[in-house]
Amino acid sequence: MTNRYDEAYARSLQDPEGFWGEAADDIHWYKRWDKVFDDSNAPFYRWFAGGMVNTCFNALDRHVDEGRGDQAALIYDSPVTGNTVKTFTYRELRDQVARFAGVLRGLGVVAGDRVVIYMPMVPEAIVAMLATARLGAVHSVVFGGFAAAELAGRIDDAQPRVVVSASCGIEVNRVIAYKPLLDGAIELSRHKPEACVILQRPQEKAALIAGRDHDWDAVMATAQPADCVPVAATDPLYILYTSGTTGTPKGVVHDNGGHMVALKWSMRNIYDVEPGDVYWAASDVGWVVGHSYIVYGPLLHGCTTILYEGKPVGTPDASAFWRIISEHGVNVLFTAPTAFRAIKREDPDAEMMGRFDLSHFKMLFLAGERTDPDTLAWAESNLGKPVIDHWWQTETAWAIAANCMGLHPFPVKPGSPTKAVPGWDVHVVDAENKEVAPGTIGAIVVKLPLPPGALPTLWNADDRFVESYLTEFPGYYKTADAGYIDGDGYVYVMARTDDIINVAGHRLSTGAIEEVLAAHADVAECAVIGVADSIKGQVPIGLLVLKTGVERSHEEIVAEAVGMVRERIGPVAAFRQAGVVEGLPKTRSGKILRGTMQKIADVEDHKVPPTIDDATVLDGIEQALTSLGYAGARP
Repeated sequence: MTNRYDEAYARSLQDPEGFWGEAADDIHWYKRWDKVFDDSNAPFYRWFAGGMVNTCFNALDRHVDEGRGDQAALIYDSPVTGNTVKTFTYRELRDQVARFAGVLRGLGVVAGDRVVIYMPMVPEAIVAMLATARLGAVHSVVFGGFAAAELAGRIDDAQPRVVVSASCGIEVNRVIAYKPLLDGAIELSRHKPEACVILQRPQEKAALIAGRDHDWDAVMATAQPADCVPVAATDPLYILYTSGTTGTPKGVVHDNGGHMVALKWSMRNIYDVEPGDVYWAASDVGWVVGHSYIVYGPLLHGCTTILYEGKPVGTPDASAFWRIISEHGVNVLFTAPTAFRAIKREDPDAEMMGRFDLSHFKMLFLAGERTDPDTLAWAESNLGKPVIDHWWQTETAWAIAANCMGLHPFPVKPGSPTKAVPGWDVHVVDAENKEVAPGTIGAIVVKLPLPPGALPTLWNADDRFVESYLTEFPGYYKTADAGYIDGDGYVYVMARTDDIINVAGHRLSTGAIEEVLAAHADVAECAVIGVADSIKGQVPIGLLVLKTGVERSHEEIVAEAVGMVRERIGPVAAFRQAGVVEGLPKTRSGKILRGTMQKIADVEDHKVPPTIDDATVLDGIEQALTSLGYAGARP
């Protein structure tokens, strides 16, 4: 017996043009497309060729025109600035965006130009993104506080006409001056932007360079609003840089038409939200989740979106998320598992949750790191609401695999983001590009062509796009994730391909070992890396972060953890060593830096990614690995 998911999935693969053409009717078009799908320049497939659109119009103006102008579009909540809360209606946000588009236009920005946005989590960051889109220009958001050299590399690649920034960002109790970093980046870069617009925050005033820098408030006061500029559906909306294996950032491109169609479709069919619902993606606008589900997805769908300048813990404590949900009537929350592990570590019995009214809250979505079953169970038991893991990437802009709650909810299987989303033809293959049997670990790939919303190429790097994603497994997009699909069609993403380790000829997933370790009652969070071994090739090493208040001996906890792995995975895992650490190094998006830790263990050259929240965490990792006989301690 079929259901709405089965029907949608089958149609999306059998009749993709009909399926996505119908979904595109939810978008405003200045000119409808000539072809839903254009494969004339394969493998550079394009969706809605010939169509003319504007993403900002669909996100803001359309809702005002259709009577939603007085509804809240954006709620800004900032505990780091003294519990500032500010609400913008759709009309107010449209007017702010139109005025800043006028600022950019006055600085010479036209359709196709690039604008780099280097800002903290403030409403002006979203205004700048939408204003750039309003003009048909291309934005490239860089995490606020990114190192000058890394920002310079992005400026050189994108070659922006204008950079939009702020005087500072705030990390819990720390003020981070952005302007010196920006000035340093421009000094290092070969390409020199014509102008910078600087938002002066009260916590830190920046010195402006005459002739180049403009004060946000001053230029907004005199700007004339700009109208939306129609652009081709296939024109780029934004570039988002992701780390490349060569050390050169990859500029992932997402277009206007297909991106809108996919994101608007996802809001109802994956997240089960309706226009007017309050949707909160607790992420950063510098990450793809921030682009897709703080800004574009919710606004395209007519929802109220939350912009949170704070942390899951520490601003002020582990009750922060529950306060936001309660005060602002959040219906759906989307965050990273690492956020919930941090909350669980500080408040293991979820006592703080009970202080707040969460009756209107419908469900929690997790992505960004694999959701371990223990974190899933903790969230499910304490929230009493569906907790949905889903899997996607910067390159895809929306979910590859998910429990599509707006189509047909499936039973949750811990460790799985459920099934492939309509449009995504997911397979698991071996090194020879042959499909493997259900339950067998291999490389997870997606049969070409990719659905709307996914990257059509890399910025000014078509050859690198083909080499990075389409060459190793001909006919497929390489996700660089490893895992398996079970007999029911559930996808299991176990690790990045690089995180499959070879122990004496046995291929083991570090994710499977982490799953066992995370189930230990005293472990809040963990990571497993494969380190070089002269006998077995590689052996797994565990790094454990304990829950707050645990006072048992570390040796006892490690012994129990090792025993659990031997019991549940077996001696084949050769898991004998683990160390207790204060924290794990992560990017700003919450991804654990396993590769960096592995290089420390093997005494290889490594670069600390510029997005790491606290590089000093690596000192603790190195000490732990040294005590285990690695990181330079070996003779």
